[in-house]
Amino acid sequence: MGISHTKFTPNVRLNTKTAIITGANTGLGKAVARDFYKRGARVIMACRNMEKGNQAAKDIKISCTDEKLVGELVLADLDLSSLKSIRDCACKLLNDEKRINILVNNAGVMMCPKSQTSDGFETQLGTNHLGHFLFTLLLLPRIISSAPSRIINVSSKGHTFGRIDFDDLNFERSKYSAFGAYSQSKLANILFAKELARQLEENGIDGVSTYSVHPGVVSTELGRHLNKTYFTGLSKAIRLLMGRFFKTAEEGAQTIVYCALSVEAGKETGLYYYNCETVKPAGAAENMEDAKKLWEESIKLVKLENYNPFTSC
Repeated sequence: MGISHTKFTPNVRLNTKTAIITGANTGLGKAVARDFYKRGARVIMACRNMEKGNQAAKDIKISCTDEKLVGELVLADLDLSSLKSIRDCACKLLNDEKRINILVNNAGVMMCPKSQTSDGFETQLGTNHLGHFLFTLLLLPRIISSAPSRIINVSSKGHTFGRIDFDDLNFERSKYSAFGAYSQSKLANILFAKELARQLEENGIDGVSTYSVHPGVVSTELGRHLNKTYFTGLSKAIRLLMGRFFKTAEEGAQTIVYCALSVEAGKETGLYYYNCETVKPAGAAENMEDAKKLWEESIKLVKLENYNPFTSC
């Protein structure tokens, strides 16, 4: 059994375009940042660890030798597990950036032990969904004014096993499951992209497209807790064999790049992608009642009740 490694290679330039990528210091985010930088974009690398972010930027510049074709790399301090950090980062970006053409919501945590964010949310929901939800809506007026623009949520096939437990989103009463919490957060990523697409249309806003992406099974730092929890007892031979079924970060980034750049994807919105094409997500990911309810609950949790994101600035 093999793994498809579809590559998106059209020679699309991004001169004059600005892209923001969360979690750009490693893995998928770093691979996407390198791709956009090579195409001439101003790339905002939004990272929690600025030391690692600086090193990633140096690595990217070293790997891109044609200085006449590359764009700019700019670091932004962003901790998606902190609503204050998100608000501070968004405020600075709105002050500094005249346009935001592409937003890639990539950063995340996977199957970590039970813990809470500084705001009291279950860590995976708080970081993977609520953090990106707030960040996106705060930046949305500038994204709208920069149209045509695109918003890409990095989800996972793990959403297939997820359910949104509206009665206990933060596992405060039910027994904590690292995989259950992860799956819920990845399902939330897809529902958010769908509901955002619907709300943009409802508000008469053209030129902003939303996407959710399964990058494939990628061997990155995202799975560091998974490695500790599940792979510790496996023999080296078995772990090496399993590694053959992983994509590299560059391979996993291709569908993100496709959604950000392709003409075909530009004609679509609110859909789910894998290997550079639309695919059907799990039934729970197409429940628009849940999508609307999750939006409403998320608005309350991140305290945006009196904020209208559907304006242009």
